[in-house]
Amino acid sequence: MARHIKRLPPPGQRAIEENNTVGLALDCVLVRQDGSKLEIEDSAAPIHDREGRVTGAVIVFHDATRSQVMWERMAYLAQHDALTGLPNRALLTERLSRAIGLARRHRHLVALLYLDLDAFKPINDSLGHALGDSLLKAVAGRLQDCMRDIDTVCRQGGDEFVILLAEIRQPEDATRVAEKLLAVLSRPYRIHGHALLITLSIGISLYPDDADDVDTLMHNADMAMYHTKRNGRNGHQCFTAEMNTLPIQRRRIDPSLHRPRQPSQFVFDF
Repeated sequence: MARHIKRLPPPGQRAIEENNTVGLALDCVLVRQDGSKLEIEDSAAPIHDREGRVTGAVIVFHDATRSQVMWERMAYLAQHDALTGLPNRALLTERLSRAIGLARRHRHLVALLYLDLDAFKPINDSLGHALGDSLLKAVAGRLQDCMRDIDTVCRQGGDEFVILLAEIRQPEDATRVAEKLLAVLSRPYRIHGHALLITLSIGISLYPDDADDVDTLMHNADMAMYHTKRNGRNGHQCFTAEMNTLPIQRRRIDPSLHRPRQPSQFVFDF
């Protein structure tokens, strides 16, 4: 759309005539002598002598494009993970809520996959946080490569990720994605001179089969993931109602599952 520029009276003149501070309207453009244009934000205020008479005006303006860039950056950071650039939980919640609404209207399924990296902590502790961060970014890249444009990969925090499959036709579609992720992420990662091997524990919950709201779907996928860990890791499980009746609490499972492995079990130098 063509943009029409309307000449405005000088803000300094207005400040003097009105004896008041004035500001420019939004989307103002400063046209330089060479014809180039710069979006600006500015204001003008009158200058008074000792008797209170207006003797002039002071104008302050700055490059508005910088403000816009900063605003866009802050908006992005509010909805994305700083390390991986993936959507964070806030953006995932928004997209999951929208996906449920569409699924309710068009009568299709939505799947939520809750992922936890097995034995990430000993790698992070023994080889350093810089390597751990690089590994998380590499995992994030592989996850994104496996997904459709309509799906969302979210970093939940730490070594946990959540994947929203916004539209599937049958539960088996979600399990096929889980199996693909297990295969793709089990390939060695070559980072900082090390070949790293990791596996995944995945929990799956479905709308409307397992829940019809965001929080319950998330809770059920999380619960299914921890049952995967309890049953040996490196696999996936779909949520069942019986899982909520078993004496298992979030982060309070068999301590042996958190026992660090020897470095030779998950890393090779090359």
